[in-house]
Amino acid sequence: MSSLPNTLNSFWLWKEVYAKLGISNPAYKYWKNTPTLKLNNKYLFIQKDRLPKKHEYVQEILTDLSGHLPIKYASDKLHINEHLFISDRMRLHKEFDYKFVEDVKFVNIRKFFRENGIKVTKNSLVQIGKIKDLELSAEATFYNLKNDYGVVVYD
Repeated sequence: MSSLPNTLNSFWLWKEVYAKLGISNPAYKYWKNTPTLKLNNKYLFIQKDRLPKKHEYVQEILTDLSGHLPIKYASDKLHINEHLFISDRMRLHKEFDYKFVEDVKFVNIRKFFRENGIKVTKNSLVQIGKIKDLELSAEATFYNLKNDYGVVVYD
């Protein structure tokens, strides 16, 4: 298990930023005052409100990713098969809220936890899966979901 990642509340997907601005992909490397975040060595994000002045106007049309994570990254961190977020035949698939941004699929993990009453802190370790496959211990909090699935949270 690993800790739950921070959500993308204060970041824009770089792929969307450069597509909307019509600039080259590596342009962010020259923006010295614009912090970046890289997830899974695949997804690059640019911090909100830190774009160069001449590009700030684009923020009004970018997709807010608050509470969302790329599905590949979320599946790695929650120790579940990515197939759960891809296939609508998976039992829990419809329990999540999704967004597509520039051909990247995002899942709203925060909304899922809130709607199911699952309490997760910044340093929590989380595991989601079939109940029979979960690692349960005395110091963990177990949440029962429908269709024989559950969530285990270690604080």
